[in-house]
Amino acid sequence: MASDLSLSNQLLIAMPGMSSPGFSKTVTLICEHNAEGALGIIVNRLSDTNLGEVLCQMGIDTSDPELASRAIHYGGPVEENRGFVLYEPTKTESPQLAVGSELALSSSQDILQALAADEGPERFLIALGYAGWGPGQLEQELLDNTWLTTTCDPSLLFDTPVSQRWRAAADTLGIDLQLLSTEAGHG
Repeated sequence: MASDLSLSNQLLIAMPGMSSPGFSKTVTLICEHNAEGALGIIVNRLSDTNLGEVLCQMGIDTSDPELASRAIHYGGPVEENRGFVLYEPTKTESPQLAVGSELALSSSQDILQALAADEGPERFLIALGYAGWGPGQLEQELLDNTWLTTTCDPSLLFDTPVSQRWRAAADTLGIDLQLLSTEAGHG
């Protein structure tokens, strides 16, 4: 796959007729996409876990009750116990995985320790699990009209309420999801 065909830093917006309940009405940020497949984080579903619980399980202390109560996202059905931090890196941090020019993804415990010590990035979201696609699988789903795609604007992730992200992402394309058919078709 040519690098110019990569969907990294693109949002996948589930079409209204998405039959998979795990992805119905989701917005997924593609963090990595290459010939081996794709890895994405669902950014509009919350889990029943908060950051304080995760930090406690990892033996990381925080004295910030606001940080501890922060909701954790459901990142996807693959490795649901694995944590990811999606964030806006500062100039002093070297991202584990750059996602476009404005975002980074890390699964390192170091970033959680920095957040707990109030030394981490200001804008971030934490997810458990990820969405994964094998070679050619995502490309086929796009051909099957399963997803809409748009470039990720970090403000959608950090400034838009979770419950509004699916419609807000489609709005960036000028699309009203209520007007789309739930049936996929090819001309």
